[in-house]
Amino acid sequence: MNNILFQKIDWNSIEKIVYKGETGVAFWQTIQFTGLRIRIVEYSNGYSADHWCQKGHIVHCLEGEFISELKTGEEIKLTKGESYIVSDELSSHRSICENGVKLLIIDGDFLKN
Repeated sequence: MNNILFQKIDWNSIEKIVYKGETGVAFWQTIQFTGLRIRIVEYSNGYSADHWCQKGHIVHCLEGEFISELKTGEEIKLTKGESYIVSDELSSHRSICENGVKLLIIDGDFLKN
């Protein structure tokens, strides 16, 4: 990663991009640096991811709750104020959200396995 100078991020000025899930939609606001991505992600009511993800993430729940389903069958519920972290290629996971959620997600080269 390059050095990142001090900067304020005004999330209200960052465009929301819509991604369709298997059901529902996800809204992403993304800041991209070399080797680092920071996102505010909102899942709609009834959201279910359309793929299994193997990327590493730091995920912090800002509002609401959701389930991170692991390919092993385990389900991890995150609620407001809780976080999880996983490195690349160490878990196949996907998100399921019944009533909407707002997340801060950070990922990048530092999570490579």
